[in-house]
Amino acid sequence: MNICVYCSAKDTIAEEYKQQGRIIGKWIAESGHTLVFGGATGGLMTEVSRSAFESGGQVIGVIPHRIIVSGRRSPWCTRIIKVAHMNERKQRMKELANCFICLPGSYGTLDEMFDVIAAGTVGEHHKPIYILNYNNFYLPLIQEIARMKQEKFIPAEESYIPVFVNETKQLISSIETHNPK
Repeated sequence: MNICVYCSAKDTIAEEYKQQGRIIGKWIAESGHTLVFGGATGGLMTEVSRSAFESGGQVIGVIPHRIIVSGRRSPWCTRIIKVAHMNERKQRMKELANCFICLPGSYGTLDEMFDVIAAGTVGEHHKPIYILNYNNFYLPLIQEIARMKQEKFIPAEESYIPVFVNETKQLISSIETHNPK
C-alpha cells in the first residue's frame, strides 16, 4: 500500500514530534508499505523518510522544482518525481496514495490535509485520511469541526470523514484494521 504522509518540514519542532515521525516511517517500511511524501528535507519530513529508507522501505518523494533549487531535495528516496509547482505536487501525491497520514505541521500540512478532505467530500476519491492528534495538536481543529457541524456548515451525515487518532499506536492500528494488505 502507498501511504502518503503530510507533515512539518521545520527542524525547530520538539524532539517528541520527531520521534513520532521516526516510528511511523519505520512502521511503513517494516510493514512492506511504500512511503509517499513531499520529497524535501527538514523536520518530520526528514524523520519519516530517513526512518523508512533506513528500514529498507520504498520511499517516493514528489518534489517541486523550487524546493530542488533551494537545496532541500531529500537523499532518502528510492524514487523521485519532479513536478513544476506545489499544486502539481499535491495532485501527484493524491494519485499515488492509497491512504493518507497527517502529522503535526503548519500551513503546507494543513493545505494538503484540507485538499484531501475537500476532494473526498465531493467524491473525487474514497481514500481514508488519518490525522494524528498527538499531544492534542489538532484539538482546536476538532473543536472547529464540531462547531461547523453544530452550525450546519458540515452535514450531520458526512460523505467523507477524516479519522482523528491521539497516539501513534492507535494510528497504526486504525490503518491496519481498515486497510488490510
